[in-house]
Amino acid sequence: MTTASAVEIQSRTLAGYADASRLRQVQDRDWVLDRVTGSPRTLIDLGSGIGQLLEGALERLPSLRLAVGLERSEHRIAEAAERLGRFGERVVLHRADLTAPEPLPYRAEVITQTSVLHWLYPDEERVFAWAAAHLAPGGRFLLTTYHPARDGHGLGGEDDLVRDALVELGAERTDVPGLFEQGGVLPIATRTRTADDLARTLAPHLAVAGHLEREAVVTVQGPEQYEHFHAATFGDYYSRLVPPERRAAFFRAVGASAWRRQQETGHVSRMPVRLWELTQ
Repeated sequence: MTTASAVEIQSRTLAGYADASRLRQVQDRDWVLDRVTGSPRTLIDLGSGIGQLLEGALERLPSLRLAVGLERSEHRIAEAAERLGRFGERVVLHRADLTAPEPLPYRAEVITQTSVLHWLYPDEERVFAWAAAHLAPGGRFLLTTYHPARDGHGLGGEDDLVRDALVELGAERTDVPGLFEQGGVLPIATRTRTADDLARTLAPHLAVAGHLEREAVVTVQGPEQYEHFHAATFGDYYSRLVPPERRAAFFRAVGASAWRRQQETGHVSRMPVRLWELTQ
């Protein structure tokens, strides 16, 4: 039996996210918290991960009496519970599937969701309805969405790095879209709706009070750093495209692909990200 590599184990447990998130997701966290105004008493974070946004909110907002996190991964909930233990009863964590979230007895002045929505495709409307039902009067839902360019096969963003990795492992570049389809892996760029499509999906449930946009730029200091970022962020989503015995090589190839791009262009990736401010 082949022993799993450290990065394969990381992809299964989503370990190391605190370090990995510094490359991209932490920027969303701070951007969102900068938009919180007033003195909210309750905040709900949808897809709360290891609790970094909740921790930042509790540190920034002395008015908060309750910070609620909904997260699917039991590993990330366990890490969040340890991270947030010092806040005692001000924190409540729920294990939840955001494609079919259960109602909770909270109404929040602020609901947040950062770097998560693409994982909910094609059921985003369910979480929008949930957010509308759980906002307090006058509350805001602060949502970030990424919008990578995509090709005619629906591949873009992280999919491009994965395509390069599969080619490095011996696949023909023209065969990669078919490999995604055969492996049951929907490209992340396909999962990410356009801003116009999202606006239409939101409309039955929430009003757009405004939005901000910026470019998310990822840079790395070496291939291993991106290899671990990919494992901690995307887990085993993409590695299912190769046989188990080749998965360690797959992660190395993703890291190598990212490092080549860094050396050629000065960054691994850049894509537009939008911060939506939504109300009932």
